[in-house]
Amino acid sequence: MNISSAGYDDLVRQDRAHLWHPYSAMGGDQPVYPVIAARGVRLTLADGRELIDGMASWWCAIHGYNHPVLNAAITSQLDRMAHVMFGGLTHAAAVRLANKLVEVTPEPLQSVFYCDSGSVSVEVAMKMAIQYWQARDRGEKQRFLTIRGGYHGDTFGAMSVCDPVTGMHRLFTGVLAPQLFATSPGCRFGEPCSAEDIEAFGRLLQHHRQQLAAVIMEPIVQGAGGMRFYSAEYLQRVRVLCEEHGVLLILDEIATGFGRTGKLFACEHADVVPDILCVGKALTGGYLSLAATLTTAHVSGTISRGEPGVFMHGPTFMANPLACAVALASIQLLLDSPWQARIEAIEAGLRDGLEPCRELAGVADVRVLGAIGVVELHTAVDMKRITRQFVEAGVWVRPFGKLVYLMPPFIIDRQDLTALTDAVVTTLAGNG
Repeated sequence: MNISSAGYDDLVRQDRAHLWHPYSAMGGDQPVYPVIAARGVRLTLADGRELIDGMASWWCAIHGYNHPVLNAAITSQLDRMAHVMFGGLTHAAAVRLANKLVEVTPEPLQSVFYCDSGSVSVEVAMKMAIQYWQARDRGEKQRFLTIRGGYHGDTFGAMSVCDPVTGMHRLFTGVLAPQLFATSPGCRFGEPCSAEDIEAFGRLLQHHRQQLAAVIMEPIVQGAGGMRFYSAEYLQRVRVLCEEHGVLLILDEIATGFGRTGKLFACEHADVVPDILCVGKALTGGYLSLAATLTTAHVSGTISRGEPGVFMHGPTFMANPLACAVALASIQLLLDSPWQARIEAIEAGLRDGLEPCRELAGVADVRVLGAIGVVELHTAVDMKRITRQFVEAGVWVRPFGKLVYLMPPFIIDRQDLTALTDAVVTTLAGNG
């Protein structure tokens, strides 16, 4: 049921009075659009308008909204138990999901630690790496090496390995742990990686190997730090260097996991296996917040045998039964679907649909990989103006900085995908 004009305005007014949205100012003038329903790839606004969702709710709603299989999974679990503490207790949904995660991720990853969110899964991965070296009497190995242009979350540990320029380091100088940053890979996806491309990274790793607990990277796709796609061979060389210098490798698959790049996990493009893997976002199909950090039996066993003999982390809502049940259903739904063919179709549609942007004034680059389409501009967008234009065009697209990008649900059809890309082309042409 639509809300009246007065009711709509009152909802927005109360939102502005009390709600602080992500990356926004209280009392700011950025528009907000009340949503009253969502089904398939469409969001229904309170005033009756429908928007084709190009964001998959920040990349997590891979099956679209209100999916009957996921609805049934969460309802069935709710009838039995909504939550129970995970300290000293367990339940079938957590066990079955762990088995499935071990089954679908690279074979050496055997130990699963559940987390509240993607940022927390990165914090857990970093703590695992530090505790691993402490258990091996190498307590000096506490720093991390990464590449510029990365994004790993908004908590303090995760922020410390985000890009030091485009991230939030400037605001928290002196508080964040100082980490090491190599130049972003210059070799793009599909290209070879030269010795020159990896030289700066290798030099930092070799020089600081006595201090480094781990290298942490987003495999193949750098997400919110710049939406760049880099060479699979670069990641292969990083894996070799980590092994040569005795440093763990953490791969952050929070944005890329569960099919987004055309592989179930982006590290498969390089046939690389990390020591620690972070997953989240699409894990529950967008229903509830849940993430996981997976590691090898060697890493978990080393930590468990060291001082103090336990891993020092334990969220209150760890392994929430509702979240685990819907995550298990979401993974199985994905595996049972023709997801590879769907991603290939989305990739083709994004390539065709966004290609005209190359000719527009102000466009620096257009790039597509799997179900990710990116238009990079020379200057940052006017968020207030461009968001309103996209809504008026009947689509939900949420740019940031210089990037206008699409990451639609995997179930989107060609007609709706064309509507999304047409809206991007037309809007950017009008703002040129």
